[in-house]
Amino acid sequence: MSKLVAVIGAGPAGLECASALAKMGISVKLFDRDTNTGGHLQSWNELFPDRRKSSDVLQLLQSNSSRLIEVNANSKVNRIEKSDKSFQIHTQENNPAHVDAVVIATGFDLFDARRKEEYGYGIYENVITSADLEKIFKSHESIKTNDGKVPKRIGFVHCVGSRDEKVGNLHCSKVCCVTAVKQAIEIREQLPDTEVFCFYMDLRMYGRHFEELYKEAQEKWNVSFIRGRLSEAAENQDGSIVVKVEDTLTGRPLKMNVDLLVLMAGMIPSVSIPAIGSEIPVAYGDDGLLKQLMNMFLQIFRECPVFFMQEPVPARNQYPKLWLMQDLQHLKSLISLQRLHPKTH
Repeated sequence: MSKLVAVIGAGPAGLECASALAKMGISVKLFDRDTNTGGHLQSWNELFPDRRKSSDVLQLLQSNSSRLIEVNANSKVNRIEKSDKSFQIHTQENNPAHVDAVVIATGFDLFDARRKEEYGYGIYENVITSADLEKIFKSHESIKTNDGKVPKRIGFVHCVGSRDEKVGNLHCSKVCCVTAVKQAIEIREQLPDTEVFCFYMDLRMYGRHFEELYKEAQEKWNVSFIRGRLSEAAENQDGSIVVKVEDTLTGRPLKMNVDLLVLMAGMIPSVSIPAIGSEIPVAYGDDGLLKQLMNMFLQIFRECPVFFMQEPVPARNQYPKLWLMQDLQHLKSLISLQRLHPKTH
């Protein structure tokens, strides 16, 4: 009997996972709640650090199709039930699929910047998020203020919804800093006369070549980086935004007017994870994210021997393919062992 694995989530991780499993000869049922596969990658214009077009990456991922992969788009998984030797995947179509193992690759949700009322998102017209700005880049529209003017000064606020006790998110989202750097460069390319300021807590350039991109932003594009946390944003009569920041390097308060304020919204756990994992032993960390596989592998498989997790935040940014192949090889062996030695109760 052939092996069958359900992959829940058809973003970059889910697509790559399904392709890798198919290359091992394992049949895959790929589920996604959206009409199109690709997840958040569909909303990006260029990726960091090499500025590669996201559409090229998405096309590459989608081209790795296989007769062993069955794509179930527009199919939201409502719950997973564990039976003695398999799982039942229930979707809104109410036609359960029986599989040997499950990969959760549901990714992340963006923090709702409206929760930081003091920053003015959803209140002031000229306060947008990094996701809003990326949509402008992707649509090739001109960057303008709400009244149609070219902004002379743009500010970026890092760590919106990340490393923030007030909103209950202590984790670092890991990619907000480099996203701000990339977007700041893109603005300077399009608007060479516009001043760009980045307000940050700590610059965390995690990935390979991220640091080089940061240096390029400073040295080639004259992006200014100010170490300090934004305390408040308010709207002037002309629609511009006045920001109040404490410059933590000089120890002095700073007040500045910007024509456009961009909030770097952080990543939070996908809301779909608790719902689909309510009847199976999914392990969570204190931050609400799924626990990393390598830390919890033996415990999870002892409790649920054919269950596999894909962490929602891209923590393995150095060698993601290597880690993925090692994990999936382990999954393949565990499915085989489960058939030879089924768990007894």
